[in-house]
Amino acid sequence: MRRRSLAVLAAVPLMFAAACGSEGGATAASPTGEAVTALKVTGAANAKPAVAFPAKVVETSSYQVITPGTGGASAKDGSNVVANFTVFAWDGKENKQTASTYDEGGPQLITVNEQIPEILRKGFAETKAGGRFMSVVAKDALPKEQQGQMPAGQSQVFVVDVVGIPEAKAAKGKATDPNVKGVKVKNPGGEAAPTLTTKTKEKAPGKLVAKTVIKGSGPEVKSGQNILVQYAGKIWGSDVEFDSSWSRGGQPIMFQIGTGKVIKGWDQGLVGVPVGSRVLLSIPPDLGYGKQGSGDKIKGTDTLVFLVDVVAAY
Repeated sequence: MRRRSLAVLAAVPLMFAAACGSEGGATAASPTGEAVTALKVTGAANAKPAVAFPAKVVETSSYQVITPGTGGASAKDGSNVVANFTVFAWDGKENKQTASTYDEGGPQLITVNEQIPEILRKGFAETKAGGRFMSVVAKDALPKEQQGQMPAGQSQVFVVDVVGIPEAKAAKGKATDPNVKGVKVKNPGGEAAPTLTTKTKEKAPGKLVAKTVIKGSGPEVKSGQNILVQYAGKIWGSDVEFDSSWSRGGQPIMFQIGTGKVIKGWDQGLVGVPVGSRVLLSIPPDLGYGKQGSGDKIKGTDTLVFLVDVVAAY
């Protein structure tokens, strides 16, 4: 549903992955290490932070929970976390900001696993929703084969605001038939993937169709929010699946809705939907990828059919 590609959203957010490296180290740094006590973070949680840096760079990893948060449990290994983060290259001179979700349109979905350095995982493990932590990632937090990639005399500083820790991975509740001729939906219940079938000789609708399959009990999605979704996308008439979060292991993805970051059919069809809902969207070409189509599978004349679970909104 992104204008350029759906598949890129299945990966760990690119800024976070690039800043962290691909593998976590096994550092056992304490939360009161010299590095974090040398730094001063200012600004409210869930707003872009400022960091005051001393001239001397500390090349030992450490972390500090700045605000513990109050939103339920903290993250465990394997948890999905919705977070804002700002990253600095601490070199004792320019100390440049290298990435920030506050400049990139909103929070990212991060999976807390071994691809993230342990010194960051420690912060996630002790910070609940609404909280903030800081991690200094030095060479000792990286595996030996990656330590040479960090410039000499430099450490990375992450200030992370935990927005939410979503537990649901699918819409749950009583399912109803969307009553769209030519489309069939099977809902197995629980967190199991639904089945969408679009093999039909029925003529595709000429306008956007949005039908509720499961009505959620959460607040309505607002334009400008970042929503967490599961989805499957097929082409009307052929039953060709061109993309699916379910087929990529069932991990939800996140994107901003109602602001032109995704195709028009998603912006128009998902704003106003209650969180926790499963929605069927039939999207004509002019509200999809237009006359140019997308990739090898989607032609400029194709009507797209999506089954979307709105898991959370932030």
